Amino acid sequence: MTQPARVKLTSISLPKLGQVCDEIMGIGEKTGVKVKGPIPLPVKRLNVVTRKSPCGSGTETYEKWEMKMHRRIIDINADDKAIRQLMRLKIPDNVYIELSLT
Repeated sequence: MTQPARVKLTSISLPKLGQVCDEIMGIGEKTGVKVKGPIPLPVKRLNVVTRKSPCGSGTETYEKWEMKMHRRIIDINADDKAIRQLMRLKIPDNVYIELSLT
């Protein structure tokens, strides 16, 4: 019996996110289930602006940092075998995965 599942992936490292997406697509091809994706979502950006001088004297100069969070969605019509393989998948430290069965 196949059950639709949605995999949401989030990471700040785009190459590692692509690697995990490829592994999930490979699991779909091996088990022969229908896979849609990876669907890219808009990039979330976290901007941090701080003043360079800690004491407040001198010219007003600022440092700007930006962190980008890349997101992907993969929809799978998965059976028990495919879901078990997804649960055993090795995920890098900075890639967050959310698996929801609908």
